[in-house]
Amino acid sequence: MTHVDFAVVGGGIIGCTIARELVLRAPHASVLVLDKDAVGSGASRRSAGLHFPRGATERVRRMAGYSQAYYRALLDADPALPIHPVSMLVVSDRANVDLVEAAYLDEAGLSRVDALPDWLPPLSDETAAWTGEGCQYADVGALTRALARSLRPRTSFREGVSVDSLDRVGSSYELALSTGERVTADSVVLAPGPWLAAPAWRDRLTPLDTRVKKVVALHIEQPPAAEDGVVVFHDEDAFLLPLHEQRRWIFSYTSQIWDVDPDRLTGSVSPSDLAEAREVLIRRAPRLVDFARSGRVFCDAYSADREPLVRALDVEGRLVFAGAANGSGYRLAPAIAAKAAQLLRTAVQNVSDQGSHR
Repeated sequence: MTHVDFAVVGGGIIGCTIARELVLRAPHASVLVLDKDAVGSGASRRSAGLHFPRGATERVRRMAGYSQAYYRALLDADPALPIHPVSMLVVSDRANVDLVEAAYLDEAGLSRVDALPDWLPPLSDETAAWTGEGCQYADVGALTRALARSLRPRTSFREGVSVDSLDRVGSSYELALSTGERVTADSVVLAPGPWLAAPAWRDRLTPLDTRVKKVVALHIEQPPAAEDGVVVFHDEDAFLLPLHEQRRWIFSYTSQIWDVDPDRLTGSVSPSDLAEAREVLIRRAPRLVDFARSGRVFCDAYSADREPLVRALDVEGRLVFAGAANGSGYRLAPAIAAKAAQLLRTAVQNVSDQGSHR
């Protein structure tokens, strides 16, 4: 029987950031990260990986600000990480100017502009636009693997291993793994991404009132110009992200297909996906419509109030759920990880105290 101080279930960007946070706060802790696939797979691998400095609520704005500083520090420490700063242009109907300016952080430095790039429809009396700062995008799968690499060998990993059951045994939790191994952990963090309905934790997560929604991003097979940055269509909750190194764009829009099963999604773009996305493109970037013929499909977990959930699931705070990031797992992962570690602060402190006497 393997015993660890902390088990983190889920090896995506949120799970690996949580593991990093635990190791930083308790260097002597034993941490195990488990994933049914490979580290950085699932939603993390398919993510567009855009961070922009905004939030629909005050809490999300605080989380976005925390994560922005976190990623900046990561990139300063290792410029080779796959994090790419990019300029930002925000487009909105003029009726929503106040909503736009309230949503963005001060760090965004929004500044009104009178004209758009010539490949976008010109501004009219009904539209407004701003330039801003603080945007970056990442290859989230590669970044997650880089974080995992930095955690080894202090942190253990089990990849391609699912958790078949999770039971409270005395003051610890026992995890039965698909390999036949059994692990006991003093504390467990569940960061399963959209796999909310896995039998091992489904009953514990049902009261959280979360749902799983389809996420679609189209590939625009047209090279962006060197000066092109991300274009955010605020009213549609959509964006165009230039992937300069791949010589194409990603167009992310808001799908409204709910209650999907992540194990049943094929990853293929459907005719209805294309039609739905093109409706937005026709309004906002019609010159790109004919270049939108493929893309990526997955899903993410959403909360009822559209704020990430980081909750203790037991009285002692030894079982924590961290997720339901509403399509913003990469953008908010550092802040989610910090909150999860805070909920585990008693366990973290106990491990730190024991380590200082070793």
